[in-house]
Amino acid sequence: MYEILLTSLIIVSFLLIAVVLMQPSKTNAASALSGGAEQLFGKQKARGFEAGLRRVTGVLGFVFMALAVALTYLSSH
Repeated sequence: MYEILLTSLIIVSFLLIAVVLMQPSKTNAASALSGGAEQLFGKQKARGFEAGLRRVTGVLGFVFMALAVALTYLSSH
């Protein structure tokens, strides 16, 4: 059981890294010079592909944490 969870954790971690790297950057040169206050207080929602990537990132992050807790529990018992 431990080996299956460990393999799952490794796979999820690589998927999480890939999804985070696929997300588009939010910074550009103009906002870096002005402090980026317009992006901080902007009301722009992610749409389409970006929204899907955010959702997948959240789900993979939750699965990663659950697997890590489960592995910790199994290794202590």
